Amino acid sequence: MQKITPFLWFDDQAEEAVKFYTSIFKNSKVGKVLRYDEEAAKISQSGRPPGSVLTVEFQIEGQQFVALNGGPLFKFNESISFVVNCETQEEVDYFWEKLTADRGEESTCGWLKDKFGLSWQVVPTVLSEMLHDKDPEKSERVMKAMLQMQKIDINKLKAAYAEK
Repeated sequence: MQKITPFLWFDDQAEEAVKFYTSIFKNSKVGKVLRYDEEAAKISQSGRPPGSVLTVEFQIEGQQFVALNGGPLFKFNESISFVVNCETQEEVDYFWEKLTADRGEESTCGWLKDKFGLSWQVVPTVLSEMLHDKDPEKSERVMKAMLQMQKIDINKLKAAYAEK
């Protein structure tokens, strides 16, 4: 068992969210589903009926998660996000398209919100390498280029990096 597991609070879309996330990430799977019993349904603030989904365990790229139908009390915000490290522009494009689908929101610098309001950063691994370059002028040019983007464009980053 993993020592720390992200626990994601949804109003009543936990099962839908798990299906969404596991359809996007190829190395993923759905685990155990726990349902509200009579007692839990009585004391919960979510108003969920007995037999409805309480939690769904799932895994993405070896990382364990739990999705909870906890009711409308809490919402996601940008203070927590998940980073998707991508090796190629094709990967960046794929995850960007999938995670912003169906009412997802694009933001800046590789950030987005999916249709459930969960924040993600879709980032090419080369970005970190360029931002940490020993030549501060190169890293500054890359930072400036990235700040102009929504979805990260690797070719534009490389062009900024190579400028003389």
